[in-house]
Amino acid sequence: MTYVVTDNCIMCKYTDCVEVCPVDCFYEGENTLVIHPDECIDCGVCEPECPADAIRPDTEPNMEDWVEFNRKYSELWPVITQKKDPMPTAAELDGTEGKLEKYFSEAPGEGD
Repeated sequence: MTYVVTDNCIMCKYTDCVEVCPVDCFYEGENTLVIHPDECIDCGVCEPECPADAIRPDTEPNMEDWVEFNRKYSELWPVITQKKDPMPTAAELDGTEGKLEKYFSEAPGEGD
């Protein structure tokens, strides 16, 4: 099992999760985070830290595409290990449907 970041992180990008990760497996895009599925040790400490409830175990239904999404971008984006401020749109867009299609950016974030 691994944990993955899903579309509710897009345009929110809370980083509470990266601070508690013992293996530094989070990677930062311009407007979202991802988890490298091969680096995640399945400890689960990140999941309850996410204010947007965007981190899910891959054992939930229909998570296959999110595992591959996280794998793809974790290999392209820089690692992030320190908490940063969320995006200015976080509170407004938390829970919005269709964020992947409407807002996702492939551009990398700054990382640490």
